[in-house]
Amino acid sequence: MRLGVVVQRYGADINGGAELHARYIAERLARHAEVEVLTTCARDYVTWRNELPPGPDTVNGIPVRRFRVRRPRDPERFGRRSRRVFHETHSVADELKWLEDEGPASPSLVSYLRSGETRWDYLLFFSYRYYHAYHGARVVPGRAVLVPTAERDPAAGVGLFGPLFRGVRALMYNSFEERALINGVSGNEDVPGVVVGVGSEVPARTEPERFRQRYGVNRRFAVYVGRIDENKGCKELFDFFLRYAAREPDPLQLVLCGHSILEIPDSPHVRHLGFVPDGDKFDAVAASELLVMPSYFESLSMVALEAWALGRPVLANGRCDVLKGQCLRSNAGLFYDSFEEFAEALGWLGRRREQARALGANGLEYYRRHYAWPVVEGKYLEMFNRLSSEGRAPRAGWPPEIPGYWDRRKATLPPAAYAVEKVPAGPALGSDQWTVASGQ
Repeated sequence: MRLGVVVQRYGADINGGAELHARYIAERLARHAEVEVLTTCARDYVTWRNELPPGPDTVNGIPVRRFRVRRPRDPERFGRRSRRVFHETHSVADELKWLEDEGPASPSLVSYLRSGETRWDYLLFFSYRYYHAYHGARVVPGRAVLVPTAERDPAAGVGLFGPLFRGVRALMYNSFEERALINGVSGNEDVPGVVVGVGSEVPARTEPERFRQRYGVNRRFAVYVGRIDENKGCKELFDFFLRYAAREPDPLQLVLCGHSILEIPDSPHVRHLGFVPDGDKFDAVAASELLVMPSYFESLSMVALEAWALGRPVLANGRCDVLKGQCLRSNAGLFYDSFEEFAEALGWLGRRREQARALGANGLEYYRRHYAWPVVEGKYLEMFNRLSSEGRAPRAGWPPEIPGYWDRRKATLPPAAYAVEKVPAGPALGSDQWTVASGQ
């Protein structure tokens, strides 16, 4: 079997959520099939500048082919177009321009897919909202499998994406909440789909004491891992944590691992270690009492899964449907909607160490049942086998024709945010079916 993995950025040192997800899947599926990665020359997800050379490359033994991005992103123009498409009545032309500005726009990548369609049995497109996923899936209509990595934000309601969600051969969802969101905005329940997520390269052995000695961390602590950014909920986390530390007699320390674009609080209770290598990251989580996950928007949260794989409980932002649902399904974490809930939950986890360990043990079992690599790989292979038995004919109505010049410019589409707001919020707890399914 020959598989293509199509993703916006790719590299051993590119560790964004969807990009790391794509690399893990490519490397794991290479054990079962011939895998090639198609991507752009971009490294930076804000500018999409061409920084890597075009053409063939190899990353961790996987062949990679890079294509140039037509132009860097103009953040001001992209912001204007996002406001129009998300919050105003607009046209198909507005959405196509927004998609072009979202980027990374690489017509040469799309042309390569079109010219070599039969080279691959299936192509996995990562991240629905980017240029390569929409335009790439259109040119390989009978072979496109989408890994949407969708969060509950207005982009999911953009009109272009409804036909995409209904037209691809299958979708590999990260969570039940992601599946419910995409079903709600597109009505694609009849498209084969499975909640699969992704495993992680969690080491068989960690060394918590090595981490403590290397970084001089002597207190019991909660850990945050990831980009330290207001969009990840970190500004609110700092506010809540400092208020918790001021009123708690013996507060946990907050240890931050990751690059920051926020000012770090000047407090003896907060330690910022900056970016740490993967080995140190896993040692840090293993040394911690718990992982704090303050993000409002996630399609899965690999770091939460890694914490559970290491037997640590998670304290998550309850306003993120995915994180709340994962905590409830696993019985391995607590969640908060306010400062009072944050402080009580963090204090309880810090004081009730036996109960916290029990939650962590639940998390480890949850990870093993649903996110261990043999489980994840099996779901992908099962889906490919099902699709192969059905043949490679495109789904009816896909790809749709893009309207002509004048019709494309008629402002008749509602704000994308409306489509998302109409989908019920909250954790999707109605089903725990983890098998390949259509309409479940």
